[in-house]
Amino acid sequence: MAADHPRGALFRVLLPNQHSRVTNAELFFDLVFVYAVTQISHFQLGRLTELGALQTTLLFLAVWWVWVYTTWVTNWLNPDKSPVRILLLLLMLGGLVLSMSIPQAFEARGLWFALAYAAMQVGRTAFWLLATPRARTAARFNAIRILAWLSASAVFWIFGGLAEGQGRLELWSVALAIEYVSPIARFWTPGFGASTVQDWFVEGGHMAERCAGFIIIALGESIVVSGATFADLDWTGENMAAFVAAFVGSVAMWGIYFNRGAEAGSELISKAEDSGRVARSAYTYLHMPIVAGIILSAVADEIVLKHPSGHTELATALTAIGGPLVFLIGTVLFKLNIRGFLQLSHGAGIVALLGLGWFATALSPLILSGLTTAVLVVVAIWESISLRAKAEEAHASATSA
Repeated sequence: MAADHPRGALFRVLLPNQHSRVTNAELFFDLVFVYAVTQISHFQLGRLTELGALQTTLLFLAVWWVWVYTTWVTNWLNPDKSPVRILLLLLMLGGLVLSMSIPQAFEARGLWFALAYAAMQVGRTAFWLLATPRARTAARFNAIRILAWLSASAVFWIFGGLAEGQGRLELWSVALAIEYVSPIARFWTPGFGASTVQDWFVEGGHMAERCAGFIIIALGESIVVSGATFADLDWTGENMAAFVAAFVGSVAMWGIYFNRGAEAGSELISKAEDSGRVARSAYTYLHMPIVAGIILSAVADEIVLKHPSGHTELATALTAIGGPLVFLIGTVLFKLNIRGFLQLSHGAGIVALLGLGWFATALSPLILSGLTTAVLVVVAIWESISLRAKAEEAHASATSA
């Protein structure tokens, strides 16, 4: 056990059949990412172009990656220990610089964004390596591999921050590609080989709870932005209807994700022998489209609140439909990964949203928002009824047996 070693005391002590709680220090750290998510949605709102969408995607992927890597490390290290708490506080400072740089990440503050990001990724991993006792050879090698990959990507982040225009976008894209490919390549490093599934063992309940918490962050940001926007408007019938549609849409997304989906994921990863594999696929990768869909929906909600009537521009249609669509695609893939079967309700919702795309620009933004919200509500209710029926059927079968 890591706790048997003086420096290993920084690691969590995992007890059989006992869930590692999410600490207050981790929740405090997450506050920075409420700000980061808000900055990303505002960044997209001001750049409703193809280039703007590409830039927003890159920034979102970076923010998600630095958060989820921190979640992995705090799954192993104990945030109740003072050195780990100090690490989280320093990461919060870096996260603030990162978030404040987002609005001008492709203009004057690109280097600030790159330096903050690289410092968070490399610094956190170096701390993890130093905190790992030499007796834990596999864990140390895993930290070394990850540090090597993140150090390589940091070079491209910093050179990208020094570049301008297309060069910055290209260099940062290479940096992200290195980081996103590395877990798939199992962090293969010359002299150290590749990681194994056992090297990625996590306390599943903690990982599931942390990712569910980020979903709450994104949904909360969506509600706050809608409320702040609505408060500054004249409270007309159309604006009130748009606000209600935005709120109900957020509630429906909450219901779709948390209606036994999050619970099933937590149960599966907690019992899985290869918890690292589940954490990598279901939580590290497949949660990205879920969060991205919520952020994109928040952008659409703000547009519709400000301009509920008249002609629906193509950009408005793409965000209003694209947000729920990306969200549903993410949730259906996540639930397929943890349950092993596709949700018919989600598939029907995806088809309905794609169908809306054929005539979306002929509708007013308010009507389009109402219809996309209605699709999400139907999916949430349909899934709830379906899962309840399956549970009752299973209970009846068990009782008769």
